[in-house]
Amino acid sequence: MNNKKGTGNYRWRILAMLVYATTINYFDRSIIGVMAPILEEKVFGWTNTDYAQIVIAFKVAYGIGMLTMGGIIDRLGTKKGYMLAIGIWSIFGMGHALVVQEITLFNMTITSVGLFAIARFGLGFGESGHFPAANKTVAEYFPKKERAFATGLYNAATSIGAIAAPFVVAAIVDEHTGEGWKIPFLITGVLSSLWVVLWLKVYKKPAENPNISKEELAYINSDEVVTESKEKISWTKVLPKRQTWAFAVAKISDAVWFFYLFWGAKYMVSTFGIDIKSMGLPFLIIYALADGGSILGGWISGYFMGKGWSVNKARKITMLACALIILPVCYVAFAKNLYVAVVLIGIGAAGHQAWMANIFTIVSDIFPKKAVASVTGIGGMVGVFAAVIADAALGTVLDSSGNTGYFWAFLIGGAMYLVLLGIVQLLVPKMTPLDENLELINE
Repeated sequence: MNNKKGTGNYRWRILAMLVYATTINYFDRSIIGVMAPILEEKVFGWTNTDYAQIVIAFKVAYGIGMLTMGGIIDRLGTKKGYMLAIGIWSIFGMGHALVVQEITLFNMTITSVGLFAIARFGLGFGESGHFPAANKTVAEYFPKKERAFATGLYNAATSIGAIAAPFVVAAIVDEHTGEGWKIPFLITGVLSSLWVVLWLKVYKKPAENPNISKEELAYINSDEVVTESKEKISWTKVLPKRQTWAFAVAKISDAVWFFYLFWGAKYMVSTFGIDIKSMGLPFLIIYALADGGSILGGWISGYFMGKGWSVNKARKITMLACALIILPVCYVAFAKNLYVAVVLIGIGAAGHQAWMANIFTIVSDIFPKKAVASVTGIGGMVGVFAAVIADAALGTVLDSSGNTGYFWAFLIGGAMYLVLLGIVQLLVPKMTPLDENLELINE
């Protein structure tokens, strides 16, 4: 744990709550990807195009929610905004268990595809609030030199949720009949309720939190350039800024992560013929590597800053290393062995999570805290809509041309990070902070 002697450590308790929330978030969203082969073949009889539509419903809502929930969280504040987000996603997450083959409402028949799409839409809208709220919390509770490391730690919990999903599903769901498929969707309701109780107890803004010492508060605010007013900043004000679009461009890489998450199990089943009982180990390898990448990627840029590097140099050199590490993913489609493919995907996932740990902190490096959730939301929206386009294309190609779609997915997914980093460099060659009026400081 990176902690300055004598400053106190309450901020790490807050970070533990972000780890918990991220774990729930990713367990909830990962379940359908793991169960997709069973839901398709044993329960509902979906096609790849049907599945793509369901996944797209989640991402459309996630994108819309990113744009709106970020602004809502900046306006309501982190405490209320975060609780609103987790409440919405918990209700719709459990709502998946109510889906049936089809129902008739107002003389209109809604199939399981439509019902799942509705549940995924609500889930996506609620889950969209998580990263804006978490990123805002890190900006409130950590100085810049610790933010990438803190972000890397809570972002690593995405892998905890994703790793848990196949083991829980394998233990509960009958792979031959699909019996028990509803239960995993209900589990997160209990976990989310506990989180809300704890969040109410532990969270207050640092300056208002009696559990934070004066020394820790001074350390948290030690690298603030300006004192912010309480005036709210609308997303319409941050939208025209090139700094916002630098983050948004970097977030296009979300399409790759969503591909691993929602299509990874289907790729392994269709290419290597594994069953649900055999998915646990491949997922464990992929997401354990992703965890390591998230933590290391967050730590290393902070290490460089501790050596006297500028924020700009430390973040971008780390991101360049990430982009180079991810390149071997291009060769996954040529792999003839399951575990060669798994390790290559795991390396790509590690590089991606290290990349994410640094691009999230770019927002709080540049923007005032009161704009962090809004900017995070705008970037998230762009990333999700890139993923929607990718899903629509992939589902169509898989149904028409078989596994050829996976070849292109891995090729593009491995190469795009270098291109994105080049565009980020063009947009923000210097990561000069903005004041509370979004004007450049000391340029």
